[in-house]
Amino acid sequence: MKTSFRERVISVTGMTCANCVATVERTLLKLPGVEEATVNYASERATVRFDPAEVSLDQMIERIERAGYGVVRGQEGVELTEAEAITRDEEIAFQSRKFWTGVAFAGPLFVLSMFRDFGLLGSWANDSWVNWLMFALATPVQFWVGWDYYVGAWKSLGNRAANMDVLVALGSSAAFGWSAMVTVALTNGTVVFGTHVYFETAALIITLIKLGKLLEVRAKGETGAAIRELLELRPNSANRITESGEESVPADEICVGDVLLVRPGERVAADGSVIEGATSVDESMLTGESLPVEKLDGAPVTGGTVNLTGAFKMRVERVGSDSALAQIVRMVGDAQGSRAPIQRTADRVAAVFVPTVIVIGIVTWAVWWFGTEADFTESLMRFVAVLVIACPCALGLATPTAVMAGTGRAAGRGILFRSSEALERARDLSVVLLDKTGTITRGQPTVQSVVSDEEVSLLGGADEYVRLAASVEALSEHPIARAVVEEAESRLLDISAVEEFKVIPGQGVSGRVEHRSVAVGTSALMTHLGVEGVIEWTSRAEDLEAGAQTPLWVAVDGRMAGLIGVADAVKETSVAAVAALRSRGLRVIMLTGDREAVANVIAQEVGINEVYAEVLPSEKAQVISQLKERARGAVAMVGDGINDAPALAVADVGMALGTGTDVAMETADLVLMRGDLRTVSEALALSERTLRTIEQNLFWAFFYNASLIPVAAGVLYSVAFLPTVLRSLHPILAALAMAFSSISVVANSLRLRRVRIPGLPSEN
Repeated sequence: MKTSFRERVISVTGMTCANCVATVERTLLKLPGVEEATVNYASERATVRFDPAEVSLDQMIERIERAGYGVVRGQEGVELTEAEAITRDEEIAFQSRKFWTGVAFAGPLFVLSMFRDFGLLGSWANDSWVNWLMFALATPVQFWVGWDYYVGAWKSLGNRAANMDVLVALGSSAAFGWSAMVTVALTNGTVVFGTHVYFETAALIITLIKLGKLLEVRAKGETGAAIRELLELRPNSANRITESGEESVPADEICVGDVLLVRPGERVAADGSVIEGATSVDESMLTGESLPVEKLDGAPVTGGTVNLTGAFKMRVERVGSDSALAQIVRMVGDAQGSRAPIQRTADRVAAVFVPTVIVIGIVTWAVWWFGTEADFTESLMRFVAVLVIACPCALGLATPTAVMAGTGRAAGRGILFRSSEALERARDLSVVLLDKTGTITRGQPTVQSVVSDEEVSLLGGADEYVRLAASVEALSEHPIARAVVEEAESRLLDISAVEEFKVIPGQGVSGRVEHRSVAVGTSALMTHLGVEGVIEWTSRAEDLEAGAQTPLWVAVDGRMAGLIGVADAVKETSVAAVAALRSRGLRVIMLTGDREAVANVIAQEVGINEVYAEVLPSEKAQVISQLKERARGAVAMVGDGINDAPALAVADVGMALGTGTDVAMETADLVLMRGDLRTVSEALALSERTLRTIEQNLFWAFFYNASLIPVAAGVLYSVAFLPTVLRSLHPILAALAMAFSSISVVANSLRLRRVRIPGLPSEN
């Protein structure tokens, strides 16, 4: 029996570093029926592929919670995103309270400790009660502000996977516990443990790391701002037209089939089509296109766009999760929650990071205690510094924060990446194949010529065979078929019913109209059907092709009746788009099912040197597979996402040109919503910049840990010319450095939301 797998996104809270990601993944994968589980630290989402017959969503949530993490309750899509935003706001408020509580106690404690150490206070400062005062100030910080670290450490050890909480809890507890022992001993009149206490060190470690956590939560929220901005496009209410008149209703109550009135300045509340009125609409928030789009009777309108000029009525066709806006939010969320291949190295390091740091800390303490003249407390502080300065968070944040910021920036330009893997592959392209119709050309072919010969024609005139051809083509969804139908309508010809209608893929259509056998398509179709007179019409077809017209061969009752020349104008932006791709060193190829002569004329017009013409839809995938074997890099296919579905699926990167509402193109890795070929180059520029940011983040995360952990261990102690702060790194400075490390990675990723990227036009 075939297994029916489902995919579900679960929002997970309480993760503190990359090790938590691995723990949640392992926890889910242990459940029977879970085939795949991918957790993203920055977006705090787990994407799970599972068999609902073996495991339920409640079971997965229960197992995550048993592992010590929280789950945001809510349905998928928009509702889950809104619930996550509320949870994040609550987390920021919680972390803020913790931090300011830490400041309230650690601040006076630090001042008291420093003043005493520098002899700025009287002899009373050395009395034992002062140590107890310090103990009293440090205890709330250690066990209330820092309680999260103890809970997290305990649960992570229970899961047999040490995380950052273990390092913080162990390091701060060592300083606090030793100081408590010294305080008790001094009160009892013994100096067996020395006289110096480090309460301020323990308190400031927790407070500074809590500051880093607070800033990290806020910054992670910023990387996901693209989804929030999309959600804000939804209006709260709409004007619904009923039999009794107009009423204002909440947007959530709108149903398919409702008629809405949209006034100038209002946002469209749902997807649908104009049924009365004319206007212009601002679609820039969805497509990145700043120019208004004219909307006449029958034109599609998308929820979230802004009506600019005239009032109009619309009929609702899609609401809720079926709307274009909801699909965009879901697609951006999927991309931001996925894991890029470049993250794998960081994941492997993170898996052994914390245990390795603990071992380094113990070795550091042992070397300083047994191998030098340092006393126990100095050796202990080296141990604490090593634990506290280590930062697995930076490793976990390096890739996902950049992916979230980069895909969010792309969404603002009307470029939707389906996954971070597609984002990464787009940087490695060497070949780009472009479909002709609808990609390079407008995709709106029109009839340019009607060629007939009264001596050969069986019908006595061009109008009659155009009428018959249009009758058959009326049942086809191909753009060229629509052009023939529109030509017949412009000639005021009646379209008749068709019997025995057949579609011959890549060749044309046939059927019976008024007891006549009619075939419309390529010369290959005519030959296949054994039509008479094909040879006599060949030179005329070649004349049409020389003028960039695609000849449609029309046969009636087994004999040639005429030719219909159809042309599709090249988009104004195609020449610049091809030039931009070639300037990147890419090999640009046209891949089309059209006649070779027509394809060559169009290719020459836009600057393409290589053409694969007369390729059937089923053969396009084979061409791409062959190119992938020979290409030095990845191969991309750009098409309309419907007729080119097999080719898009086979390509390393499939790009579908949309129209602002065509976002549900399942086979495409990227959806370019503007329908503008120049956005291919924009997508590549964004991919390059995002991957460069990831590499910068990973370099910083590895460099930080590889260089500062040895400094904390004291390897520079014997270098006399260095300042003391580097030769003997204090745990407080180590905690500050650790907090800075995470924030610097997130801040670098956030630059993607604002930095000027070469290749992108100015954003309005």
